[in-house]
Amino acid sequence: MSKASLIRNLALGALVLSFGTVTAFAQKDKDKPSQDPTTNVRKVKPELKEAYKKWRNTDVAYIITKEEKRAFDALATDEERENFIENFWRRRDPNPDTEENEYREEYYERIAYANEHYTSGIPGWKTDRGRTYIAWGKPDSVESHPSGGSYDRPSYEGGGSTTTYPFEIWFYRHLDGIGDGLEIEFVDPTGTGEYRIARNANEKDALLMVPGAGLTTAEQLGMDKGDRISGSGGGQNFQREQDSPFRRMEIITGLQRPPAVKFSDLQGIAGGDSGVLDNNPLGFELRVDFFRQSDDRVIATFTVQTDNRDLTFKDEGGLETARMNIFGRITAVSGKRSGIFEDSVVANATKAELLEVKDRKSIYQKAIALTPGTYKVDVVVRDVVTGNKGIVNQGFTVPRYDEKKLSTSTLILASKLRSTNERDIGGMFVIGNSKVIPNLAGNYKQGQEVGVYLQVYNAGVDQTTLRPAVDVEYILSKGGKEVLRQSEDWSGLSDSGQRLTLARLLPTDTMPLGDYEIKIVTKDRVGGQVIENKGRFTITQ
Repeated sequence: MSKASLIRNLALGALVLSFGTVTAFAQKDKDKPSQDPTTNVRKVKPELKEAYKKWRNTDVAYIITKEEKRAFDALATDEERENFIENFWRRRDPNPDTEENEYREEYYERIAYANEHYTSGIPGWKTDRGRTYIAWGKPDSVESHPSGGSYDRPSYEGGGSTTTYPFEIWFYRHLDGIGDGLEIEFVDPTGTGEYRIARNANEKDALLMVPGAGLTTAEQLGMDKGDRISGSGGGQNFQREQDSPFRRMEIITGLQRPPAVKFSDLQGIAGGDSGVLDNNPLGFELRVDFFRQSDDRVIATFTVQTDNRDLTFKDEGGLETARMNIFGRITAVSGKRSGIFEDSVVANATKAELLEVKDRKSIYQKAIALTPGTYKVDVVVRDVVTGNKGIVNQGFTVPRYDEKKLSTSTLILASKLRSTNERDIGGMFVIGNSKVIPNLAGNYKQGQEVGVYLQVYNAGVDQTTLRPAVDVEYILSKGGKEVLRQSEDWSGLSDSGQRLTLARLLPTDTMPLGDYEIKIVTKDRVGGQVIENKGRFTITQ
């Protein structure tokens, strides 16, 4: 090949290569996006300010519900978040008419208490005891064993002796949505001061894994200790219902949930925000009674009672269960709110007991201290299953008790009347040293005792006999004719300062069926003042 031909071929090759390169770059430019994505504005939600993060994740972590958290996270502006926080606390305020929010103040006091008393390797508010205290408040009693040591098991734990880690048992008489008479056990197996909530009574047993040591009564008689460790036996016959694994886990799970925000829908009905009730309203009875607390305070008890036959029972885990929610609001004549109460009442029965339970009544009571004056109470009751509701609006006057004049409380005819015990303290139907469950309908079956309860105030004392200088007579009438008259012999009266308590059980075994009136006449022998209290009841077959 000539030199000229070689040069011509090299030039042609370079031209082809150049054309191919231009074509490749053109194709690449065609596939390239028209805009650089790194220059686009990022579609992200602005991050929460640290103060709002802390409020959601720390301050109210144990009491904010899933719905509230979801709503809070959806808010776009700080103004909306501030309004949300304000409404969050307002919904939990027990008395919105006062300037301070008692619930919020108590809640932050609980956090401070938990951090002061329950801190170990972690802050007190993060511990199991701290969480329980912050969310559910102070327990009614605490059994503390800070050093552990020798321990004699009660019978329901199997008996026998062992050695334990440090542990505490917290007792709550009632926690909404969890149950009554709750014992919650916390154990410190590491000795660091961090008590953990126990799933069973064996967690505090320091000798549980030591062969032949810390035996229960049954194990001393030959039962295999391994059965207790595995949970397949070893003293299960000694268990109470609340000690069963399922109930323990149910309680622990309930404690992890935020306490429920109560019946705001019923509050709206009580305030007249909802115009019409159900076509099939739920009927109930309401009674208000009064007992002197001090010169300027009176305990008013609000008792709500409904027939179980008006409630709808639903199968829940093999038990027929009826539930009713109760909301009450007390308003002074000036329009200022003086108190609210809201709670649930549950009736349970097996299928065999259902007909008998439906013939009974469900009853609830709330005691509130009020100053003398005129008030109105609005009470709404709802059947949870059907949604049927009933409402009662009732006016009442709280009496003013003169500290120098003979006076009495309301006369109560009770279906049950007895002295209180430790379990009753802080519960419903407790008046002074007695548990008094009113019979609002006044119907008693023949043979059922009629409880008669009355408090007498400012009774003089005879300095010779050191007994009250008042005469009390019980007069029972039927059809306008007196059938029984009995004088009080003072042997059973309890004396608390200037208060005398009359608590009597009237037998009805030999009384004919029919309507009766009981009148209690109290006469002051010093001043001559006479007070009569009357009540009516019916004895049925």
